Amino acid sequence: MRILVLGHTGYLGAHVAARLRALPGALVLGGGRSPAAEVGVDLATARPEDLAERLASAAPDAVVNCAGATGGDAVTLAETNARGPAALCAALSRAAPAARLVHLGSAAEYGPSAPGTRVTESDPTRPVSPYGATKLAGTVAVTASGLDAVVLRVGNPVGPGAPRTGLPGRIAALLRAAGPDPDAVLRLGDLSAHRDFVDVRDLARAAQLAVTAPGPLPPVLNVGGGTAVPVRDLVRGLAEKAGFRGRIEEDAGGSARSAQVSWQCSDITAADRALGWRPAHTLDDALTALWTATAGRPAARRAEGDAAP
Repeated sequence: MRILVLGHTGYLGAHVAARLRALPGALVLGGGRSPAAEVGVDLATARPEDLAERLASAAPDAVVNCAGATGGDAVTLAETNARGPAALCAALSRAAPAARLVHLGSAAEYGPSAPGTRVTESDPTRPVSPYGATKLAGTVAVTASGLDAVVLRVGNPVGPGAPRTGLPGRIAALLRAAGPDPDAVLRLGDLSAHRDFVDVRDLARAAQLAVTAPGPLPPVLNVGGGTAVPVRDLVRGLAEKAGFRGRIEEDAGGSARSAQVSWQCSDITAADRALGWRPAHTLDDALTALWTATAGRPAARRAEGDAAP
């Protein structure tokens, strides 16, 4: 089985590619802008006809699209998260219409939900940020393409390799910088928001199951932890792993998205039904693996951060 993983050098893509390479008989090709990519593509700029040529040469049985942007201005987000999947679907329709497409979406597509509830795939989508809106546009492009495709709508990934551009990786770096100093202070934004954290290794397993599952799949499947956890608990959990002896201070700052979306929790029943998937790792497992993996990284320069996950 030939599987093309787009965005294979990113945080999520690297875990997905590693999981797929363990499949017996699988040939995994890395796709993206990296010089090391076996299939060089830039979904943000490639014309569908040029992309179709590259896909035809790769002849994939399945494509997993892990490429995406989490930061940047609205134009950058739109090019990568909305135009990219649309161009990919157009190219696949020409070059490999029988290939299964597994696309990584985001729980940010849902927007605000009522505290104490779990959102299902059929609930309304009301994203409040350019990120969520562009990810939703990518999801619509995939689900309307007519391809054998599924969107995995991912919660907040956490685990080994988490980048400093996201909250878990940033907090881990700040804790490394602080060390055991009892006078160290981590000044963070408001940590009261609830988020649905999922171990990145569980996400990779969900992607593997989506690639290999027989028959058509539902158009969208939630992939999360299935539990809403206060962001404060994640920070304190990492601080415990670090043996942090200083002080954590919250102020009224933080991201606008945290203020607008104070509760996020996904119903993962459909993924269990369609793929036989449920999380195998707890949040504590994920934090332990994240902290262990940061041991070889250079420490952050100062003990300050933003609360936004």
